[in-house]
Amino acid sequence: MIRKKAKPAARKAVKKPLRKPLKKTQAQTADAKSSTPKNSAPKNTVKKITVKKEALRKPVPKKPSRKAPPVFVQMETASGKWTRAFYAMNSRIERAAIAAFEGAKKPAALARRQFEISVTLTDDADVRGLNRDFRGIDKPTNVLSFPQIDLENFKKSSLDVFPADMPIPLGDVVLGYQTIMRETREQKKTIENHTVHLIVHGVLHLLGYDHMRPKDAKVMEKLECDILHSLGYPDPYQDMDLLTPDDTTAKYSPKNERK
Repeated sequence: MIRKKAKPAARKAVKKPLRKPLKKTQAQTADAKSSTPKNSAPKNTVKKITVKKEALRKPVPKKPSRKAPPVFVQMETASGKWTRAFYAMNSRIERAAIAAFEGAKKPAALARRQFEISVTLTDDADVRGLNRDFRGIDKPTNVLSFPQIDLENFKKSSLDVFPADMPIPLGDVVLGYQTIMRETREQKKTIENHTVHLIVHGVLHLLGYDHMRPKDAKVMEKLECDILHSLGYPDPYQDMDLLTPDDTTAKYSPKNERK
């Protein structure tokens, strides 16, 4: 008989015991604490700090709006001779015209409205034509003024014909280049100083100032000196008597001339 080999007995699966986590020693715990940066903060603490910063953040203040000037200056260069006559010519002429308007005495009603002054820089030929047509004097001059408002017979209601949002035309100031250049050489002045003085002089004419009488001339010329001084320019009448309509000679001093 053939004996059958007996099958080996099935091995029972032996479950290995699970490893327990190793307990950290006191030395390892101390090393872990020392490796943590001191300045580090828990996440919750960082969030709280951020919230505090946002809460303390101040709103950005709005920039104050610039107040519109009381008078606008409309510049026109009708002659190329005025091109680059002096540095920053347009801005300095505009500044002088505004300063003359603000420094002059005028009716209170004019302070509530905005005005416009037209400044024309031209040559002697144009000035001579205007002087002949409007004043009956057939020769050029340094400056001409043409007021648009009669301040001698001024009435507040005369401004009501202009819209409230529209600048009121105050008048025109016209300068002749050749005459001004000749006067700067004779009076030993710079073209800038003389031009700025004539702008102030012309704007004061628009506001009713005159120098036909010696008394009026003193008032007007003192105001001119005060306005020019506020702008950093010297006294144009220094070392000479105040001008009157009959004055034909003038002695000017180059002292304190603005360079």
